[in-house]
Amino acid sequence: MLKKTISIILIMLLLVSNMSSLAIADAEMGRNVVVSLGKNLTNEQRSSMLNYFGVSNDVDIVEVTNAEEREYLGKYIDDKLLGTRSLSCAYVEKLDEGSGISVDTHNISWVTKDMYENALITAGIKDAKVVVASPINVSGTAALTGIIKAFEDITGEDISKKEKEVASEEIAKTAMLGNEIGKDEASELIENVKVDVVANNKKSKKDIKEAVESAADELQIQLTEEQINEIVDLMRKISKLDLNLDDIKTQLKDISGKIDKIVNQNEEVKSFLQRIVDYIGEFFSKLFG
Repeated sequence: MLKKTISIILIMLLLVSNMSSLAIADAEMGRNVVVSLGKNLTNEQRSSMLNYFGVSNDVDIVEVTNAEEREYLGKYIDDKLLGTRSLSCAYVEKLDEGSGISVDTHNISWVTKDMYENALITAGIKDAKVVVASPINVSGTAALTGIIKAFEDITGEDISKKEKEVASEEIAKTAMLGNEIGKDEASELIENVKVDVVANNKKSKKDIKEAVESAADELQIQLTEEQINEIVDLMRKISKLDLNLDDIKTQLKDISGKIDKIVNQNEEVKSFLQRIVDYIGEFFSKLFG
């Protein structure tokens, strides 16, 4: 009888222990996922978005209003594109360190996945799986604010106002440039210039303008003086953020090879210029030596 009682107690303790472990695991998983929903979704649309993201009603949710969208994008985007409602949503999952950033989109017509990825790097977001979606076709401008709010909620860390502002400006200017030269071309141009600016610590207006013109030539993109100045203004702000080339390579794994190519090209240019300087120095040294 005593052995039977002890066995029952041990079984019960084992069950309680397993249930506690499962509860802790579920809690940890819940903390790793936050969903951002547009404030103006109907109840039916909210349910459809949660279903699309594959999460239950008890997932952590943050909401984004049209006013918040305008706070960061109103200076750069036409009112017609911002509209009066906030509908775009985002699923944000914090991944293990070194996993990088990945973005997928659904029913987002104006902002591309590459634009989101680059803006998230600028905002200082790392190691996250992001899905941006809407129940109907929308521009996707509100989603960046939602992604940032969700990431802050997961990590418990605040992203600075300056990082939010510059990331929002980047996504707005890249999308608007995309209207004029093509979305893919605009994304690649901004990406290449940013890598050059960060890798070579370019901060002066002159150096950054040269970086813009060099990247445009490399990609065979014709830019107006106004477009060049807009990009230079954005990159001067980006140059003041605490961005690191190694972090960019880790987070944007699919372009790490291209980043190395851009850096190597700049090293070759600097090496060529240095050879010219050395040659001139030797020439005058012999002349007056």
